Amino acid sequence: MVGLIGAMSVEVEALMAQLEDRQEKQIGMDVFVSGKLFGQEAVLAVCGPGKVNAALCAQSMILHYQPEWILNLGVAGAGDQTVSIGDMVVATAAVQHDMDTSPIGDPVGLVSKINLVEIPCDEALRDKLVRAAKAVDGMNVHEGIIATGDQFIHSGEVRSRINGLFHAKAVEMEGGAVAHACYVHGVPCGVLRSISDQADGHSDMDYPTFTRLAASHSQQVVENLLRGE
Repeated sequence: MVGLIGAMSVEVEALMAQLEDRQEKQIGMDVFVSGKLFGQEAVLAVCGPGKVNAALCAQSMILHYQPEWILNLGVAGAGDQTVSIGDMVVATAAVQHDMDTSPIGDPVGLVSKINLVEIPCDEALRDKLVRAAKAVDGMNVHEGIIATGDQFIHSGEVRSRINGLFHAKAVEMEGGAVAHACYVHGVPCGVLRSISDQADGHSDMDYPTFTRLAASHSQQVVENLLRGE
């Protein structure tokens, strides 16, 4: 069984519609929908925005379903000017850009307990995601750091700061938390993001305009991944 987590319904709804032999189970406030997806046993969930919501959902999925890997998919803001709306970013690692204990001598982004700034994503899963993304006609695919924090990035200055610290290709609100939970439990993890906005002063217009298109792109990549294309 494999696990798929999106923050919002729009990020997984097309995949959920394809599930066969559906079963639902509520754990806390999260609803997990399992069944067969493109020939593979899968469990899907909508975690809600933010790091705590994402980590709680990922941990419940791990403990109750024991997936062989978990993919956090959805939309994100661009991490720098080389990444455009509609592009796909596959994470090499995830960081939590709002984790900051630097006043006591730690590097910015160091996650206490696991003592990492960059939380690694599974290499084998990443390679499959890159191939699946490149199979989508006209898709520009980037590999790099995806930066997570409990804020919607709506400032070019803030985006530049995050990129300067972590060289992030995308900024969002869940991937680093899912990767954190997976790392703690030894579960391979991937983070996939389709760019919905430039994470700058125009994000309030770009995000509602392009979110559904961006979400459909990431769901197409997942279909290619599970079908082995």
